[in-house]
Amino acid sequence: MTMDVTIYHNPDCGTSRNALAMIRNAGIEPTVVEYLKAPPSREQLARMIADAGLTVRQAIREKGTPYVELGLDNPALTDDELLDAMVRDPILINRPFVISSLGTRLARPSEMVLDILPDAPKGPFTKEDGEQVLDAGGKRLI
Repeated sequence: MTMDVTIYHNPDCGTSRNALAMIRNAGIEPTVVEYLKAPPSREQLARMIADAGLTVRQAIREKGTPYVELGLDNPALTDDELLDAMVRDPILINRPFVISSLGTRLARPSEMVLDILPDAPKGPFTKEDGEQVLDAGGKRLI
């Protein structure tokens, strides 16, 4: 099955690397967007968040970012204000977002990506940390 898949990827993130490897394990070579170098537009970001069924707050990354320093933990901030901050400083975008014809997911944990890939994994898959996700037959274990 040919499928167009796009991953908003950070190569320094283990979760993102695992999601990318699972996509490739399914026999799909995705479009890889290193979002820190080529961030999505505000409109693209808002659509990805909505299509993934998330709130803007759920899509913002706190760990390892200037989230607190920028005062983004203020519950009075609107979605528009949070989106503006994410566009200004893409490190605030949680990752990896993955888009396919079967849906959009924030692949956290990374195996969430399997929900939007065809049911044809190519064999076993083990995450970088040693956790086995797919058995030898490509059957999901977690």
